Amino acid sequence: MFQPKELFIGLRYIRARRKNHFVSFIAFISIAGVALGVFALIVVLSVMNGFGNELRDRTLSMTSHATISGYDGYLRDWPAVLEKAEQNKEVIAAAPYINKEVMLSNGRRVSGSLIRGIKPEMESKVSLVESKMVSGSLFDLKPGEYGLVIGRELANTLGVFEGDRVTVITPQANITAVGVMPRLRRFRVVGVFEVGMHEFDAAMAYMHIEDAAKLFSYGDKVNGVRLKFKDLYEAPRITRDIEKEFNDEYWVQDWSQQHRNFFRALQTEKTVMFIILLLMVSVAALNIVSTLMMTVTDKESDIAILRALGMRPSSIMMIFIIQGAFIGLFGTLIGVASGVPVALNVFEIVSWLEQLFHTDFLPSDVYYISDIVADVKVSEVVTYAISAFTVTVLATIYPAWRASRTMPAEALRYE
Repeated sequence: MFQPKELFIGLRYIRARRKNHFVSFIAFISIAGVALGVFALIVVLSVMNGFGNELRDRTLSMTSHATISGYDGYLRDWPAVLEKAEQNKEVIAAAPYINKEVMLSNGRRVSGSLIRGIKPEMESKVSLVESKMVSGSLFDLKPGEYGLVIGRELANTLGVFEGDRVTVITPQANITAVGVMPRLRRFRVVGVFEVGMHEFDAAMAYMHIEDAAKLFSYGDKVNGVRLKFKDLYEAPRITRDIEKEFNDEYWVQDWSQQHRNFFRALQTEKTVMFIILLLMVSVAALNIVSTLMMTVTDKESDIAILRALGMRPSSIMMIFIIQGAFIGLFGTLIGVASGVPVALNVFEIVSWLEQLFHTDFLPSDVYYISDIVADVKVSEVVTYAISAFTVTVLATIYPAWRASRTMPAEALRYE
């Protein structure tokens, strides 16, 4: 792309001591700005990756990798559907479920809730609820005993503990001699769970699937079958394969479709943050423009002599592009070298700062994710570094072009 003389002169200008120390200071500021921008890109977006992973894991601890249901919202032959789904080599577990919105009451305290009827021995294989129990167990849900496992926030709202009783009020109604009465049933709280997401802890409750079928008059039908895959990231592909196996008789939906808006919002936020931080690198790149413009002015007589000796304008332009590119490269490497270790050890660094200042940056009573975690991806680090370096190279084009337009006779007139 360039001859050795352009590289030699460009590197020589970088090492040369300038009469104008302000130019050297601006060059140092340019390097520091680029390094800070790359550092911020790596640390901030790696932390956002960590938060995204944590939110996804907590969400998937309550939801399934995929669900199979009828187009009318019911499955009447669910045992056969479950058995056929488990024959797929990518499916490691399956469980039937019943979902219904109800009202829970305890005295004067009332709260809406999403009831999920489950088979405890099967549900424990497709979700992590059993590992999130604060008290009791999913296996305490016995058919005919009308037990209930509820989220911790929901238990606080209702003011109940393990062993207390709550009333479940369903949307269905019974016609009696005194008129239409809501269908309700007393349940005993046999367990409390906490997954760390308000959406579930404040509204979710579990009961045995046989009790749910009786309460909601489902008979032998359920709302669907929940599936767990070997690799959750392959869920869209596996879902399409299962849908073909059933000849599109059932509606098969994976986790990325069920929570599409949520995960799309996270990705959009990450993209916007990347653009904002890249603008920070662009501001640092403006310093490179200033550095090169002052260098061009400082070396105007040298440029004129080189032109007089026969160097082409494109070669002059390449000299200053090389000079600016090395400033950008040096800053980018410093940013990567400092950003990656900080991102990898951000949890320990934040813990040390909390101890040093005797504070808690993310109080657990306010934030459901109280620990700062990071996920450093090599591919993303490379992308951030290349993007920052590209911005700095683009910033060198105008000053280099101005240098190539220097007229030898005018530059050397008063020399």
